[in-house]
Amino acid sequence: MNELARRVGEALKARGLKLVTAESCTGGWVAMALTAIAGSSDWFERGYVTYSNAAKQEDLGVAGDTLRRHGAVSEESAREMAAGALKRARAQVALAITGVAGPTGGTADKPVGLVCFAWAHGSNMVSRTSRFDGDRESVRRQSVLRALEGVLELL
Repeated sequence: MNELARRVGEALKARGLKLVTAESCTGGWVAMALTAIAGSSDWFERGYVTYSNAAKQEDLGVAGDTLRRHGAVSEESAREMAAGALKRARAQVALAITGVAGPTGGTADKPVGLVCFAWAHGSNMVSRTSRFDGDRESVRRQSVLRALEGVLELL
């Protein structure tokens, strides 16, 4: 994870960009991984941990209608999280994560291990949904890795 975080930092710094994170199920783990890298203040701007729906709405501007229609665990919500983070931060790149880490909380439509991501750079927005196996820690770890990989893919 450290190597991947370092590569993200190098890619951002080389382009003169700063990153903002908007995390739910990972609880700030992406921000922790990034700020573990010496010199991260050159390319990491801030991180939001918006675990509740209210926090997603209040801190990132996710629409109540989006949460009602699609749920917090949806690409639609992840996209609004990323867009809201970009709007509120002094960053040019955002990543957002929202999912069901388990062991409870899953449904037939949104099982444990379902995680939605969004990455944004200016007007370019990409979102994806992944399904990870394993326990809560494993789902969260895989989510962090996928989020970091997504930043590299976006850049």
